Amino acid sequence: RNVGGDGAVLAVAADVSKADEMDRLAERAFGAFGGVSLLMNNAGVGDNPGKPWENRDAWKRLLDINFWGVVHGVEAFAPRMLASARPGLIVNTGSKQGITTPPGNLAYNVSKAGVKTFTEGLAHALRNEPGAHVAAHLLIPGFTFTGLTEGATEKPAGAWTGEQVVDFMLESLTRGDFYILCPDNEAARPLDEKRMAWAIGDIIENRPALSRWHPDHKGSFAAFMKG
Repeated sequence: RNVGGDGAVLAVAADVSKADEMDRLAERAFGAFGGVSLLMNNAGVGDNPGKPWENRDAWKRLLDINFWGVVHGVEAFAPRMLASARPGLIVNTGSKQGITTPPGNLAYNVSKAGVKTFTEGLAHALRNEPGAHVAAHLLIPGFTFTGLTEGATEKPAGAWTGEQVVDFMLESLTRGDFYILCPDNEAARPLDEKRMAWAIGDIIENRPALSRWHPDHKGSFAAFMKG
C-alpha cells in the first residue's frame, strides 16, 4: 500500500501452510496500513509426489501449501476486510491443470481443483453476505515462466511472463470477470475452451476418466479439436 506517497512496502516472511503465521501476517498488514483492499493468495509449489498411493508426506506438504495456504489466507484476512465495510478483492491463483487435470502431477491437479471449487464457493458466500463489498476471483494462468517452470533457465517462447499475466488479470478485474482465464503464446482462449469442454464431456458422455489421453478416444478427441 502507498503510504504518504512513499510507496512503502512491508515484507513479512510467512509459511502459508500454517494458519497462525497467516494470522500474524494479517495482524502486521492491518496494523501497518489500517486496512487491506486486495488479498492475493498466490503461494504454490509444483513438486511431484508421484502416484496416488505413494509419498503421503509429500502429498500433504503440497496440499498444505497449494490448497490450505489459500484457505488460511482467506480465514486470516476476509473477516477484517468484511468488517471494514470497504470495497475489496480476494484473488486466488488456480491453474488450468485444476480444470482439465492432465496426467503428470496428480497432487498438483488435486490442489488446484480444490482452489477452484473453494474460490467458487467463496465468491457465492461473499455476494450473499449482508453489507459485503468484497469479491473473490480465480486467476487461471496459462503457460507462465516462473520459479515452477521445469527445466528452463530463461523464458520459453510459448510462455508468458509474470508481468503479462498481471496485466491480463488487471484488465479482467476491471471487467469484473470471476474466471480470469489467461492465454499464452501457445494457447489462445478458443483452444482452452475446447479442452475444457472435452473434459466435462467425459461425464456427460460417460467416457472413461481423462479420455483425452485414453487410447480408445484419441481419434475422437483429435476430431473434436478440429471440428
